[in-house]
Amino acid sequence: MTLEILTTPVLDGVRHGFFTRKGGASSGVFAGLNCGLGSSDQSDMVAINRTRVAKAMGVDLSHLVTVNQVHSADVATVTAPTKGKPPRADALVTATPGLALAILTADCQPVLFADRKAGVIGAAHAGWKGAQNGVLEAAVEAMETLGAARDRITAVIGPTISQRSYEVGPEFLESFLDEDHENARFFAGGNGDRAMFDLPAYGLHRLRQAGVGHAEWTQHCTYSDPQRFYSYRRATHKREADYGRLISVIRL
Repeated sequence: MTLEILTTPVLDGVRHGFFTRKGGASSGVFAGLNCGLGSSDQSDMVAINRTRVAKAMGVDLSHLVTVNQVHSADVATVTAPTKGKPPRADALVTATPGLALAILTADCQPVLFADRKAGVIGAAHAGWKGAQNGVLEAAVEAMETLGAARDRITAVIGPTISQRSYEVGPEFLESFLDEDHENARFFAGGNGDRAMFDLPAYGLHRLRQAGVGHAEWTQHCTYSDPQRFYSYRRATHKREADYGRLISVIRL
């Protein structure tokens, strides 16, 4: 099966892709293109999958750069392929041609950034915690240090969990209202004391508040499309032992 790579015209001129699970070597609950080294999948299958992604992006596997994601607001500025363990961070930026920045997700937001004029790109892993902690704004600031201008930056949120599939408890809601009462707009009523959280709308809000020139979401929901996407929450609801990780990549 061939790889399925979702792209968006607003990033035309910059090689990029939100990869679905199609076209990979993994099997079982990981069936498809699982790129998560932290999963319990066979390491050789993950290596094959990552090699296929690197080839699709036109780089050697060593130039497919990732980070050890920890739901932080930390950003790694990359100038060369990473040697040894990847840094602990949840976003990467570069102005170095030939490097492909990659983020892994399974419901959280994968966000790809580009300032074409400056030749600066970025990628961020933004779950609710990372977004609330400011990882998107931190990525924009790190791009600026490399010569980008925030009003020239295009930011695209890829496949993520949508509001209709993201039920949260009252403590979760309260933490967002404590931050800003206007955050109530990102929640809808659920069953009992539960609420439905709109993660991509929150991400778009944070990006637009940061002053990026253009921000949009691809409108793909990871939870509701098991044939194309891995989902941590869906795997949890199905009581599966583990789940695959999707990869999103951008390169100069």
